[in-house]
Amino acid sequence: MLPTTISTGPFFVNFPSAKQYFSQFKHMEDPLEMERSLQLRKHARRVMGAINTVVENLNDSEKVSSVLALVGKAHALKHKVEPIYFKKLTGVMLEVIAEEYANDFTPEAHGAWTKMRTLIYTHVTAAYKEVGWAQYPTATL
Repeated sequence: MLPTTISTGPFFVNFPSAKQYFSQFKHMEDPLEMERSLQLRKHARRVMGAINTVVENLNDSEKVSSVLALVGKAHALKHKVEPIYFKKLTGVMLEVIAEEYANDFTPEAHGAWTKMRTLIYTHVTAAYKEVGWAQYPTATL
């Protein structure tokens, strides 16, 4: 099982424009203050819960597609989040996981997580396309 949360500091430090999607802390500058945000902590748990569900169901492509389609559609329609942030977030997550589990993060594990990034981004952007979102890059991971 994955950790229930991963440090959000590096993501918002590297991509401060992502804060615009979080009304309760979009004006915060201090990463430690953001880390204490209840809204952000709840969101981080939901993100890690969705990723954990995907990992646990990798042999069930319908479940994986369903979970990631729900995430993609909600972020496209309700939150209006640019899909590129999924690529950015999963990249930061890969870096943080590699740091946190350095002793166990073999080249094979890195390859598996890189495939997971691609899986997430592919399914999420497919959901964006399905709802008519036309503002996403076509670049590969």
